[in-house]
Amino acid sequence: MRAPNNLNALRAFEAVARHLSYPAAAAELNVTPAAVGQLIRALESYLDVELFHRSTSGPSRLTLTDAARSALPDLQGGFDLLSTAVERLRASKSRIIFTVTVPPAFADKWLLWRLESFQKQHPYYDLRIDTSRHLVDFTADRVDTGIRYGAGAWPNLVSMFLLRDEFFPVCSPALLKGRHALKDPGDLRHHPLIHDISMTSFGVFPTWRSWLQKAGYGKTVDCDRGLQLNDSAAAIRTAISGNGVALGRTTLVERDLAEGRLVRPFHEIQGCELAYYLVFRKESENSAPVVAFREWLLAEIGSR
Repeated sequence: MRAPNNLNALRAFEAVARHLSYPAAAAELNVTPAAVGQLIRALESYLDVELFHRSTSGPSRLTLTDAARSALPDLQGGFDLLSTAVERLRASKSRIIFTVTVPPAFADKWLLWRLESFQKQHPYYDLRIDTSRHLVDFTADRVDTGIRYGAGAWPNLVSMFLLRDEFFPVCSPALLKGRHALKDPGDLRHHPLIHDISMTSFGVFPTWRSWLQKAGYGKTVDCDRGLQLNDSAAAIRTAISGNGVALGRTTLVERDLAEGRLVRPFHEIQGCELAYYLVFRKESENSAPVVAFREWLLAEIGSR
C-alpha cells in the first residue's frame, strides 16, 4: 500500500492538533507559522473537511473539529508505525531512544537494577525512564509505554496485568533484638509506625489500621501514630535505617529482604485488589520498542 499523499501537511496537522497553536507547531517542525497555516489550508482543501474551529477570543484560538478529533489517534498511530519502520532500518547503525513512564518507587526498588539484562538483549535501544508522580499524557509527552499501579483502567490506554502485591510489616533486623524485640504484632506499640500515604486516594490500599485489624490487634496498637511519608521508597529506606516498622509491599521489598536489609517480623499478610499494569496506546501495541520492552518485562516477572 502506498504512503498517503500530503505527508508534510499531515505532519503539520498532527503537530497543530497537539499544541493547538501554529507557532508552537512551527517551532517543532522547524518551519514558519505561515508555512504551517498554508499546509493546513491545503490539507483541508484536499480533503474538503474542516480540521479546526478558529476563533479570535478565548484561551485557545484553535479547537479540533469532530472529524479531526476522531481521525487524530489513527494518524498518530500511523506516524508511530512509520517511525518504527525507520528505526528498524537504522537499528544496525544507530541507537533507538524510547520513553517508559514508571512510578518512582517501582523504578527505584524493582525496575532499575534489572535493566542491565534488557540492555544486553537489546543493545540498540536506550530507555528514557520517566518517574513523574503525575499521570503523563502519552500523546502529548510522546511516551511509548509505561507501568502504572491501580485498578487497571485508564482512558485511551490498553492495560496488561503484570503483578499484584501482598502487604506485611518489615523492619531492620536490629528490631528483632533488645528490650522491645518484635515477637508478635502487639510489640508494635513500642516502635514507631511508618505510614506510606502515597496511595491514600485509593480506599482499598492497605494501611496499618487495616493490617492490624486483620491481624487481630486493632485495639491493642495505636495505628495512627508514627511517621507519614508520601513516598513508598522513602518509607522502605526509613525502615531499613531502623527508625520504625513499615508496611511493606512484595515488589518493593523483595530485594531488601533477600539481601538481609529488611526482615519480616510477622507472617500475617494482607492482599490488595490494586496491581501493576503495563500500559500503552492501542496504536503502539505492535511497535518494536513496546514489543521488546513488554516481552522482556514479562520474562523478568516470570523468573521471580
